Amino acid sequence: MGRVYYDKAVDMEALRDKALAVIGYGSQGRAQALNLRDSGLRVVLGLRPGGSSWERARADGFEPREVSMAAREGDIILLLIPDPAQPSVYKSSISGELESGKALYFSHGFNIHFKQIVPPRDVDVIMVAPKGPGQRLRETYQSGFGIPALIAVHQDSSGSAKKLALGISKALGCTRAGVLETTFKDETESDLIGEQTVLVGGLMELIKCGFETLVEAGYEPELAYFEACNEAKLIMDLIYERGITGMLKGVSDTAKYGGITVGPKIIDAHVKQNMRKAVRYVQSGAFAREWTNRFERSSKVLEPMMKKIESHPIETVGRKIRKMAGLEK
Repeated sequence: MGRVYYDKAVDMEALRDKALAVIGYGSQGRAQALNLRDSGLRVVLGLRPGGSSWERARADGFEPREVSMAAREGDIILLLIPDPAQPSVYKSSISGELESGKALYFSHGFNIHFKQIVPPRDVDVIMVAPKGPGQRLRETYQSGFGIPALIAVHQDSSGSAKKLALGISKALGCTRAGVLETTFKDETESDLIGEQTVLVGGLMELIKCGFETLVEAGYEPELAYFEACNEAKLIMDLIYERGITGMLKGVSDTAKYGGITVGPKIIDAHVKQNMRKAVRYVQSGAFAREWTNRFERSSKVLEPMMKKIESHPIETVGRKIRKMAGLEK
């Protein structure tokens, strides 16, 4: 593992006289803007006038501006809107405001690594990627701790790009937990591969297959949901808190034996082969080409896919179970 930076090794002096223009007020945008402001930094918000985020930002005590105005005012421009929207917003409202000596900041390297955004050479291009959702970033900051993060420098025009990234990491609370240096390439590719093979795609399909197998074997859908989905959270919580060995120590001996002996027969070498294909799909740029060709119509592309998932029996049963548990009304 590379060097890990903690609070004592980092200062925010490079940020004291700078304006940080946060573009976007979604999960990460809101959390980062609030944490940066609470750390004593000057934050301006660039948002779409009239949108729900505009009113929420005002309720949080900000005076939002149009994106181009915030970008003009900002010394560091934090582009925290969704990946598909970034290139067009950058082109229309940010690129013209990137004077020499400014910095452009991301929390995911996709558009830089795959060259959907190509900044001028005389600006710094940096990344701080908190390893958790915005709500968690905000909650841990308020509790006096933080979540780990990755930092990276794509361009160091000023000679101080890394100091800027580390300073923002500290202001976000991430150096309280630890910040690891990486590259835009490695953050982007590992993130995509993890999402596709495990975190989103893999887990979702594993749970669906488990549910379908139990129902096809004659078990009630509600029972199948408990076994294939509901209890998955309990197991993941144990792994998150204690690691895999700690999880195994927390379940029955019967569960240990069955899991250790049967699990590798389900998630076997063939599954790993498919994961390696996904690695090549990402590293070759094929996934990025496919997705970026659909950026401008991303909502239309995703809508039918989402409807197919929403109509799966596991979702119908899941809503019933979540109501029983008081998780949904």
